[in-house]
Amino acid sequence: MTRSDLVEELAARFGQLTHRDAEYAVKAILDAMSEALARGHRIEIRGFGSFSVNRRPPRLGRNPRSGESVQIPEKRVPHFKPGKALREAVDRRTAEIEAADTGRPDRAD
Repeated sequence: MTRSDLVEELAARFGQLTHRDAEYAVKAILDAMSEALARGHRIEIRGFGSFSVNRRPPRLGRNPRSGESVQIPEKRVPHFKPGKALREAVDRRTAEIEAADTGRPDRAD
């Protein structure tokens, strides 16, 4: 799902929102999340998951073309950890889809 798909889904699901309002809402949420992560804050959305910033220490890498050693600096990267409810929902839904594709009822092992 892309950002524009998300805007379309939001506008379709809530009839009182215009496409432009849905676009502003998605932009506002993503901007707020980006800003919070840039400040080093952790974002937790119950039932969905949490976003945090992980530190990658500096390391020595290699240029694949020349084989020359290259110093890679420290980085801070966003990290997402799905919540239990999201993990279970994805597992359940993919099992249902696989069962429907094979034409057999899902077995509980």
